[in-house]
Amino acid sequence: MSIKTYKPVTKSLRQMTRVNYREALSGHKPHKPLLKGARGRGGRNSHGRITVRHQGGGHKKRHRDVDFRFDKKNIPAKISTIEYDPFRSAFIGLAVYQDGAKRYVTLPRNVKVGDTFIVSETAPVKNANRLPLGSMPVGTFVYNIEIKPGSKAALARSAGNFAEVVAQDSGYTHLKLPSTEVRRVISTCWASVGEVSNEEHRLENYGKAGRSRWKGIRPTVRGTAMNPVDHPHGGGEGKQGRGLRRAKTMWGKPSGKGQKTRRPKKYSNVFIVTRRKVGKRK
Repeated sequence: MSIKTYKPVTKSLRQMTRVNYREALSGHKPHKPLLKGARGRGGRNSHGRITVRHQGGGHKKRHRDVDFRFDKKNIPAKISTIEYDPFRSAFIGLAVYQDGAKRYVTLPRNVKVGDTFIVSETAPVKNANRLPLGSMPVGTFVYNIEIKPGSKAALARSAGNFAEVVAQDSGYTHLKLPSTEVRRVISTCWASVGEVSNEEHRLENYGKAGRSRWKGIRPTVRGTAMNPVDHPHGGGEGKQGRGLRRAKTMWGKPSGKGQKTRRPKKYSNVFIVTRRKVGKRK
């Protein structure tokens, strides 16, 4: 798979890059029984208040019902399509199980139409197969990881991501996550072998502001460009620095630049072996 560039017919096309979907996808239309309509919330909650900034607008999209529970065990499945999903960065594929069931799944790297996988405790450690973490040797790359046994996949789900099994210790598996955090997960939790597909997604350059709007991303205004009433960084004549030792959010909380923003009494503290490395360099 390659990154597509364009002739600089316009200023924005000079910078614009995108994944070459013609090479990556199988060209099949979505499976209608697994499609449903989706209404955008524009970052607003049930009271109509903005709870997530910089969201809204964008192209109309339809939800693909992607399976993250993988509750069909010991039944082989074949990948019949490789498709684009507007709600995630990874590619999805239609898995056709031997009993006739069809489900969308997140695909790993280097998977092709016709490849097979199985969800089983005795499955071999092979690309796309799913098995308990305790059955995996140290050094295995995994994705679609459960946090609690029997729950759905929650960790390492976006394009190009994976976690590495670094240790097996008294009922727990130590995973090095994409954030560089090393975390303990119960060994009876399940995970898929491999790395998430569309690893070149991170190399995409939107090229122009309009393309962000198509994606439903609204503009971000810098705090230093605001007035003091609107942001702790605001105010000053002309272009100013923030005037503060530490960067703050709009609500006065610490943000970025190597500052720890995790709340001290988080429930998952007991599972963290090594904290993630914060800041620009990871």
